Amino acid sequence: MLTELALLSDDPVSAARGDVAAPEDRPRYAAALRAVADDPANALLLAEDESGALVGTFQLTRIPGMARRGATRLLVEAVRVRSTQRSGGAGTALMRWVTDEAAPALGASVVQLTSDAARTDAHRFYERLGFVGSHVGFKYTR
Repeated sequence: MLTELALLSDDPVSAARGDVAAPEDRPRYAAALRAVADDPANALLLAEDESGALVGTFQLTRIPGMARRGATRLLVEAVRVRSTQRSGGAGTALMRWVTDEAAPALGASVVQLTSDAARTDAHRFYERLGFVGSHVGFKYTR
């Protein structure tokens, strides 16, 4: 789990939110990982290179819905690619797997994600892959 946490802290936006992979936070991350693993609608996926080193990670959540004539959505969350691996095709391969393999296998007709407004490079990346910035998101944090 330390390697996965390092991907969070490797990201400046996540680190600014407190994801710094501090040892005292491990119990909270472990509880979150158990909650994701125990929920059949969720999956946490890890991508490794040929040597077995962690390259990227993301969470998928299958959401059945009433809108769009009962369409199922696949929500992609917490997409992270190791900073030394960015712009090398790993992120493209991960997201193509989501859209071309995972979504059809899970019966999802919509793949959606949110991205922090500060992530302008990520926005260009997602648009290059065919994602459309079609909605405005809102959050309420307690």
